[in-house]
Formats: sequence, structure tokens, C-alpha cells
Amino acid sequence: MNTSFNFTAYLIYLPVVIALTWYVAHILFKNSKTFMLEIFHGKEEIAFSTNKLFETGFYLLNVGFALTIMKIAGDVADSRGMLETLSYKIGGFSIYLGLMLFFNLYLFFRGRKISRERSRLIQQFGNTSK
Repeated sequence: MNTSFNFTAYLIYLPVVIALTWYVAHILFKNSKTFMLEIFHGKEEIAFSTNKLFETGFYLLNVGFALTIMKIAGDVADSRGMLETLSYKIGGFSIYLGLMLFFNLYLFFRGRKISRERSRLIQQFGNTSK
């Protein structure tokens, strides 16, 4: 039983998925501030707080998923097997991360659309909550 390739695979896998998660989150949430400001009508405090909460949830979901799928079934016998295992694991995680990115973008665009519709209705009919 040669566990050194398994252990090496784990040592490569963890930093790669954490770096991928950080990079995607950094880009997504740096650029989503604009959406949040529009959704919350320029109210910076609530917009940035909500954005930070989304970012925290993004990290928790993705790092949690990466740790959940980390297990390598069986022993990796050689460097070729290790590369194939890593490509499968990291590739699968990258696909998942891409789906999570698009899901978050969907949420931002949906929030923006709802915010614009509410603003339009308020302008059209006035604020009746007084």
C-alpha cells in the first residue's frame, strides 16, 4: 500500500481548490458591489453588508463542498494515477464552482430586475405606504 501518492494528491488538491475558490469569490464579489448598490438604491451600508454575507456564504458552500469531495477512492499507485485523479477532482470542482458563479450572477440580476420593477411601480403609482 503506497499512500505517499494519495497524501501528495491531497497536498496539491487543497491549495488548488482553495485558491480557485478565493479567486472566483474575489472577482465575483468585487464586481457585485455595483449590483448591490443598485438593488439597495445607493444605500452603501446595507448593500456592502449584504454583499459580504453573500461572499461568506459562497466561501462556506464551496470550501465545504471541496472538503466533502476530497476523498480519493482507493490507493493512487503512481504519478500518472495521481495526475488523473487530481484532474478529475479539480475539474469536477471547477465545474461546480462555475455553476455557483452563474447561480450568484442569476441572483444579482434577479435582484436588480426586482429592484427596478419596484422603483418603476413606485414612480408610476407613488408610495402608498404613508
